Amino acid sequence: MPTPHRHRAMAESFGTDADRYDRARPAYPDALITRIVEASPGRAVVDVGCGTGIAARQFQARGCTVLGVEPDRRMAEIARRHLPVEVSTIEDWDPADRRFDAMTAAQSWHWVDPTAGAAKAAQALRPTGLFAAFWHVFDPPENISRALATAYRRVVPDSPIDFDAIAKTPREDRYRPIFDKTADGLHHTNAFATPETWHVTWEHPYTRDEWLDQLPTTGAMTQLPPDALAEILDDVGTAIDKLGGRFTMHYTTVAITAARNR
Repeated sequence: MPTPHRHRAMAESFGTDADRYDRARPAYPDALITRIVEASPGRAVVDVGCGTGIAARQFQARGCTVLGVEPDRRMAEIARRHLPVEVSTIEDWDPADRRFDAMTAAQSWHWVDPTAGAAKAAQALRPTGLFAAFWHVFDPPENISRALATAYRRVVPDSPIDFDAIAKTPREDRYRPIFDKTADGLHHTNAFATPETWHVTWEHPYTRDEWLDQLPTTGAMTQLPPDALAEILDDVGTAIDKLGGRFTMHYTTVAITAARNR
């Protein structure tokens, strides 16, 4: 989707099963968290679209004080078990007189208007404060990708999400339009240094049940009727069974960061 931030129904659908989201979604590689913390001038962090607080808890473990901003009350309810959360989109959020050392967005900035979001980042960050948005790009084995694409196309023929095209796109290019729009938004403010894009590669093993628990938490699945979701999961599960009931996922977590000007 060229403008995902306009698809608010999908953007705010992840709370449909917030407990599953918190349980099944992967955390972020330690190297990424470390690099962001070390590049920040301090430890005060505002986490945009914090969800259930997965990334926020990792920043807390590194000594950061984290405030979450999350538009979905169901997700915020779980995140509040660990950190303070203000329910709002970042576009409408009011930082008041508060200033932060870092603004992070873990797999959420594509749901933000890139121009309005960058302006809010410039407002909320203190001089030299760090903006850091990052996303997981994952590559399952080919037969699992093929099973998902075939089943999704059959069950949701009118969806704008094309899993065949995604699978054929090199990992480094899948989020390229989002990176470009994010960088353009930051540049438009005249408040940030030139953005830097970098990545961390890692792997994670999954059993059949573990992957089928996570798959329904993705944006393509959260709004599907139960029977449609079950049909897709059945086909994907069969593909995993043919691999012996488990597989290793290859992840690339890509970040775009920029320091606020003095």
